Amino acid sequence: MNPNSLPTTAIECIILLVLSEKEKNRYQRQLILPDWGETAQEKLKSSKVLVVGAGGLGTPVLAYLAAGGVGKLGIVEFDRVDESNLHRQIFYRHSDTGSLKSTLAAERIQEINPELAVEIFPDYLTAATAQDIFTYYDVVVDGSDNLPTRYLVNDACLLTGKPLVHGSVYRMEGQVSVFNVLLSDGTRSADYRDLFPEPPPPDLVPSCSDGGVLGTLPGIIGSMMANETLKLITDVGQTLHNKLLVFDGAEGTARTIGFSKRPDREPIKALIDYEAFCDRRNQTNTVLQEMVPVEAHDLLKKNKAVVIDVREPHEYALANIGGRNIPLKEIEQLLYHIPRQTPVIMVCKTGSRSAKAVSRLQGFGFRNLSNLRGGLNRWRAEVDPSLPPC
Repeated sequence: MNPNSLPTTAIECIILLVLSEKEKNRYQRQLILPDWGETAQEKLKSSKVLVVGAGGLGTPVLAYLAAGGVGKLGIVEFDRVDESNLHRQIFYRHSDTGSLKSTLAAERIQEINPELAVEIFPDYLTAATAQDIFTYYDVVVDGSDNLPTRYLVNDACLLTGKPLVHGSVYRMEGQVSVFNVLLSDGTRSADYRDLFPEPPPPDLVPSCSDGGVLGTLPGIIGSMMANETLKLITDVGQTLHNKLLVFDGAEGTARTIGFSKRPDREPIKALIDYEAFCDRRNQTNTVLQEMVPVEAHDLLKKNKAVVIDVREPHEYALANIGGRNIPLKEIEQLLYHIPRQTPVIMVCKTGSRSAKAVSRLQGFGFRNLSNLRGGLNRWRAEVDPSLPPC
């Protein structure tokens, strides 16, 4: 793209602020980039970015956006610094324990770049406040660590027409994507609900405090989120809209998964707090679909279904009937490994854990799942006596 033209796809056109000589000197290494120049830098100076969360993901986002030249940053963060945060939230020090993250983060980014403006929102984000806050900003970046906030942020972006940069981390894996981008044909790219249509009950979702997270991972993913935000504002490079980048910190590899808008989606008409949504949704009962081993064997033999084994890896290694091994305790974090169109047979030793997996995944909108009734024990008795004990 010609750097002297205004963006027409990523965000709405904005009135550009001219760079001072001091700013030209500060950003000289960016200014000499191909397709960047002063116009791209002026777009950053003129932009307003809201960052939801000032923790492991939010702080590297804030640091790089401040250093990169974003004109105004908003910070939504109610929490205070806890000692358990310090291994991954490197904005904060031991002496900061007990202090408001939003206040500290604002101080730190203004030390990085005194020229930028900062606005803090030191309270919970709710359905009553989100839309008013988002309206003022050009881009929203979600660095939250819980599903209630992710769905609320996504829906508020849909209602206000704001592009959303998303990131999440769990254990040694992270994900990055960009949602609701205004495209050249006037339509919007896919959003978070196109990946995960419905939130599950809150008690079924593990958090970093339950499953853990490698300290360096939020820094890696947060930097990627900042990178996507800079591209989105300047319209330089290709953003991750309609794509989910999955980074494996254990293997040091990354892959990109494509996805698209769901044509059968009901439009978001109003914001609703997550807990209220779950209470309403859980009043309806979803039937557990099951399949006996002979039926499952017939479908698998014809390549008309796939298997997801929800036992632990050491159990899977002892005996299995193929398919992918996704332990039950990790199922919500690895949803993108599970097909939504192809019939999926969930498997465990007796059928108990796999039934729980089906129930949980139905909360995320899956309607193509069947539980293997009686599990591998019944499979051994009715289909394959040679299957080792498991």
